[in-house]
Amino acid sequence: MTAVYVKFEVPKEMQNKVYEAVEKARDTGKIRKGVNETTKAIERGTAKLVVIAGDVEPPEIVAHLPLLSEEKKVDYIYVDSKKELGMACGLPVATSAMAIVEAGDAKELIKEINKFLSSVRKQGEKSGE
Repeated sequence: MTAVYVKFEVPKEMQNKVYEAVEKARDTGKIRKGVNETTKAIERGTAKLVVIAGDVEPPEIVAHLPLLSEEKKVDYIYVDSKKELGMACGLPVATSAMAIVEAGDAKELIKEINKFLSSVRKQGEKSGE
């Protein structure tokens, strides 16, 4: 993941937990798939977690999502593959972004992801970002 809009690296183990959380939320909660639906969920304040693929071309398609998420105080995380993200969402095609609106059985996984994101934010503050 070396796209311009990617602000921090996410270890592979954490990405696997993100995919698992997406699948659980898909089956037992509620998700929004695609950049437009994700943007609406963030703006409406219904998104609990935003997942952005790191291999989107052109990057302008998702470049606004981290900024919008920060503005609305919604946690966001990156994954390497839009194809894998699409599969986790239950789609036959790739998706550049998605939002978990209702966690369902993914609550514990989302808490774990949020802890990781808190530690990333703290490291960013220490390094002066």
